Amino acid sequence: MGIELELHSERPARKGSSRATLLRGSYQHGEALARALSRLDRHGSGKLGWVDPYGDTLFNEQEAQVASEEAAALVEGCDDEEQMAALLDLAELLEACATAPGSYLWFMGD
Repeated sequence: MGIELELHSERPARKGSSRATLLRGSYQHGEALARALSRLDRHGSGKLGWVDPYGDTLFNEQEAQVASEEAAALVEGCDDEEQMAALLDLAELLEACATAPGSYLWFMGD
C-alpha cells in the first residue's frame, strides 16, 4: 500500500490524461506516507484523516491550507526517517497547493 502525490494547476481529469495540468509529482515516498497517515483518525476533524489509502482523494487550495498545519504537526512528532521525508514532501506540496489559486493536490492510493 502506498500513496503517491500530484500537484495540478487545476482539477485533474480522472479519465484520460491528467498530464496537461500536472505541476509536480511525488512518487518515491508512497509506503512511508501511507504509514504516517494511517495513524490519523479517519473520523476526526482533520483533513489528512480523509485521505483514502486505497483510492483517490483531492484537496483544493483551501483544504490544502488547513492540511498543511496538520502536516507540520505530524513532522514535529515524527521519529522515523522515511516517514519524515514523506511528510516533508507532503508539507511542501500542500504549501504549494495552498498558495496557487485553482490548484489541486491529488492523493493516489493503491
